[in-house]
Amino acid sequence: MDAIQQSDARPVLEGPDIARVLTRIAHEIVERAKGADDVVLLGIPTRGVFLARRLAEKLRQITGRTAPVGSLDITMHRDDLRLRPARTLAPTEIPDEGVDGRLVVLVDDVLFSGRTIRAALDALGDIGRPRAVQLAVLVDRGHRELPIRADYVGKNLPTSLRETVKVQLTEEDGRDAVLLGVREPGPEPAPTGEN
Repeated sequence: MDAIQQSDARPVLEGPDIARVLTRIAHEIVERAKGADDVVLLGIPTRGVFLARRLAEKLRQITGRTAPVGSLDITMHRDDLRLRPARTLAPTEIPDEGVDGRLVVLVDDVLFSGRTIRAALDALGDIGRPRAVQLAVLVDRGHRELPIRADYVGKNLPTSLRETVKVQLTEEDGRDAVLLGVREPGPEPAPTGEN
């Protein structure tokens, strides 16, 4: 695990827990969207895309309709491009239905400083004009640097800046888990960027 002392990492959510919170989030989306007829799910790569696909399946099970799902690459909209090594661009895949006039639910794994979501809003603005934008996250760990709040949260997990949250999903990591770890000893990290 990146900069986490493996012996200190402990699971705070396991596979069944993640499935339950995604079911709850899907029900909340249906309730707030009054049926979710015009919902488009856009996952933020990498794990946000997998979570968006899972939410789309949950929505289909609840409503009997398939919610359009896609991915939204934010790389070129990040405010830390000059501070970090170049990142590989991920595909942006917008469903055929588009986003104009629709309720777009951005999906990500961890909400931390809010900078990733700000970049996602900028990227979304380049694509179209949704009727409304909401945010669904698996974990909200606090430490916001921008005035951004999730509409749907799987688990609120207060953390210190010395801790790190690692989301593992079967599609990418071979298992479903949310791990809370401790960073390697060193200077206190600043809460810039997501995990």
